[in-house]
This record gives sequence, C-alpha cells and structure tokens, in this order.
Amino acid sequence: MPAPDMVGGQLSGSRCAIEGVSIKGLFALLVLSLLLPSGATTSSKSVTCHKICLCASNIVSCSKMNLTGIPMTFPRYTAVLDLSFNQISKLKAEWTPVKLSMLHSLLLSHNGLTFLSSEAFLYVTRLRYLDLSSNGLKILEEFIFEPLEHLEVLLLYNNHISQIDRTAFSSLNSLQKLYLSQNQIQRFPLELVKERNRLEKLTLLDVSTNRLKLLPIQELQVLPAWIKNGLYFHNNPLPCSCELYSMLARWHRQELSSATDFRDDHTCLLPGTQKEKALTLELNKVHLNCSAVTILDEEAYLEQFIRLGCDTRQRFMLKSWVLPGNVQLSSGNQSSRVLSDGSLQVGPITLEDSGIYTCYAVGESFNETLYVTVLVHNATQAGGQEGMKTAYTTLVGCLASAMMVLIYLYLTPCRCICCPGQGLDKRAPGDSLHSSILSVSPTHEDTGPEGGGGGGCAFDKPPFNRHIAYLDPKGLLEQNGRLSPCGEEDEEWQEEDRGRQEQRRKSDAESLSSVCSDTPIVV
Repeated sequence: MPAPDMVGGQLSGSRCAIEGVSIKGLFALLVLSLLLPSGATTSSKSVTCHKICLCASNIVSCSKMNLTGIPMTFPRYTAVLDLSFNQISKLKAEWTPVKLSMLHSLLLSHNGLTFLSSEAFLYVTRLRYLDLSSNGLKILEEFIFEPLEHLEVLLLYNNHISQIDRTAFSSLNSLQKLYLSQNQIQRFPLELVKERNRLEKLTLLDVSTNRLKLLPIQELQVLPAWIKNGLYFHNNPLPCSCELYSMLARWHRQELSSATDFRDDHTCLLPGTQKEKALTLELNKVHLNCSAVTILDEEAYLEQFIRLGCDTRQRFMLKSWVLPGNVQLSSGNQSSRVLSDGSLQVGPITLEDSGIYTCYAVGESFNETLYVTVLVHNATQAGGQEGMKTAYTTLVGCLASAMMVLIYLYLTPCRCICCPGQGLDKRAPGDSLHSSILSVSPTHEDTGPEGGGGGGCAFDKPPFNRHIAYLDPKGLLEQNGRLSPCGEEDEEWQEEDRGRQEQRRKSDAESLSSVCSDTPIVV
C-alpha cells in the first residue's frame, strides 16, 4: 500500500493536468469564435434581409429604399422580389451572384432603367411575372428575354420604347399577357399574333397610346375572336377610313372587350391638314358616311359541304350545337357532325338544312351563345357555273356574228379580177394604173355581156337599191400621157383635120375629169 504522501502527490498532479487541458480548450474556442463572422452560425438567413429590405416568409421587399444598385445577396428561397421605386438605372448580368430558382415575380418599375444586359435573366429562369414598367427603356434587343421560357406576364408600359427586334419575344412560349402601351412604337408587332408565328398562349396584347399610323386590317380580321378580344390598339394616330370603321364595328357587335371597354378612346385622324380627331365608331354618321355593318349569313348550295365556326371570345370553351328547329345534334345524324375545334360540318346540303344554328359555349369565367343563319339556294354550285358558261358562250356567239356581218359589208371577198373573163390584159399599158382608178360597173342591173357590164361577178352588185355608174378602164392614157377621166375614146380624137371639134372634145373631157374622176355617179 503506497504511502499517504505518495498518493496525495499523484492526486494533486492529476488535478493540475485536468485544469491545464480545460484552460487550453477554452482558449481555443475563444480564438475560433473571434475568427468566424457573426452570421456564420445562422445559414438560413441573409445578412442584408433585415438591414436593407423587409422580409416576410419568401417575399423580399426593397421598395422605396433609394437604392442605386441591387444588393448582392438574397435568400435562395426568395419567391417575390420587389425593387420598385428606387434609382436602379442598369440591370447588369451580375445583379444576383446566386441562382434564385424559386423566384417567380420580379418588380423593377419606377427605377429609371435605361439598360438591360443580355444576361440579366440567366439566374432567374423560373420567372412568371416581370414588371419593367415606368422606366426609360428605348430599345428591346434580340433574344433579350430568351431565358424566360416560363414567363406569363410582361409589363413594359410607360417607357420610351421605339425599336423592338422581331426576335425579342420569340422564345416566350408561355407568355399570356404583354403590355406595351404608352411607348413610341410605330410598327404593329404582327408577328406576335399572326398564324404560324404567333405566341400560342398570348391572349392579351396592349399597344394602345403609341405612334401607330397603320394597322394590318386584313390580317387582324381573320384572327380568332379570343385573340381579338384582348387586342388593344386605341388612342393611336390612325387615319380614318371605312375599312377601319368596318373592322371595329364588327368587333363591337361581337362584344369584344378591346372594342367595348374603350369605345370612346378609339379615335382616328380625319383627312386634311388640321388632323382633327373623330370617333371611329361614328364615321358612318357624320364624317365619311361609311355604310352600316351587318354580319352576313352563310350561303350554301345543294350537295355542298359547309363548315360553321363557333368563334368565341374565350379560348378552350366547351361547345355544343343545336340544329334549326331546336333539334338536338345526335350521334345518329349523318349530315352534321362537330369537329375537333368545336366547329360544325354540315353536308351534303339539302333544302331542309336552311335555318338558324345555335352554338352554346361554356367557359371558366363566362358563357356565350352564338347564332349562325344558313341560307340554302335551290341549285347546285356546278349548275350556277354552267349558267355562267352559257352566258359567256352566247356573248361570244353574238360578237362573232357581228364580225361576220362587218366583214361581209366592208371587205369584198371576190374582186372582179378573180371572175372568169374579167381579167385585164397584163400587156395593156394602163394595167399598172388599175389600182388608182375606179372600175366600171353597169348602169343597169343586167350583168351579162350585153348589159354593158362585161359579165362582172355577183359581189360587184351594189348592196343598196341604187344605180351607180363606174368608169371603164379601157383606153386609160391620152396622147399626152394623162388618164382619160371617163375612159371613153372616139375616133375623132385621131383626126387632125377637125381641129375645132377636137378642141371642143378635149375641153369637154377636161371638164368631165374634174367631176367624175375617182367618184361614182349615182343616177
């Protein structure tokens, strides 16, 4: 058994060892606590949340904090971030260094934003609501919103936007509402709503209060009613025209919200230097005297197939049809069936298919009832075309007959030179002059050789009941080389001893040439 002094010495030594270890541990913990930052022990909270912004669960509000830049860190669980009413002029690519995968709403209105980086939205790809309204944006460059494939609402109103690249919104396949009002846009973005290029889910496009001077009216008229219902273009400097009135009046009759909600804001500029404004829906009363708009009924012919559309103001409505006479459409009906898009196909058409067809549409927010009147003509469409062909054939026949009559009256098909026994002697000295004088026709209707006409052909008879005397081409030349006007030559012209009679005959011939040369004598 050890001595008491030894035991007491061991106990005292062990006590000192324990006290030394505890002192070193406490010192180490004290140094470590001083080296660590004050917020490292709470990893679930951001150091900026309670100092600069207000936090409520997953909502972070930094509104009206006079911020000139965006705080560098936000909690990863942030779902709504409000940075509105500050002085943030640029949205750079590194405005958030961490990916905010839970962020679905970003508010940046009333900041004086003039610059958007092409990489500003790389870390917030799950955004569904983006508010960039009431800023100083002027240009929307190509593919600026490309990462935001889940974006549903985009607010860009009250900026200074004058240039929009055609591909700026091309990747926003989930976009439903786009607000571009109160800007300086001069071109209507038709690519957003036109078939084949439009955003499939877009139901609202607001381009009101801009500088639009032209609307693609023909393209807008063929759009579905659910697109036209949310297409706002009021308060633009559009020129007044009956075409614009007709389109807007049809929209108003269909009770489309874009026409009825802003009826008094749909104005246009009248022709003239003063550019006076007028209400578009009153152009048929005061200014341009446009004709009143009526919705035309569907017209059909027998044995034809027609397609009746149920053009509702809301998309994806449940549609059902009732036939004329309040007859319910059944599966056993062979002439009428509902297609996949809700339209009704009727055919082959019979006279019993005339009447009013009713379409009942049921939607989430409201229901609609549309009526389509069908008028069936008691003829086939091919029969109508045959009637037109018959009319054209008759007209062509009449024109051909008139041409034949004119040819018969004014173009002689047989000249005397082609008749037997009437050919001129080619050796005759006056044969070359035959084209410049008139041929001789008998003064009597007898055309035989004894009738004085020399056996002329039947076509030489005058078409009217008149007697016409023509000059005989025999003896065309006188001794002095002049033509004999009446074609008569007497033997006394060759006798030199009868001078007085020769002079008298020559004077008679000269006087006669001024009367009957190149002119038939009617007797």
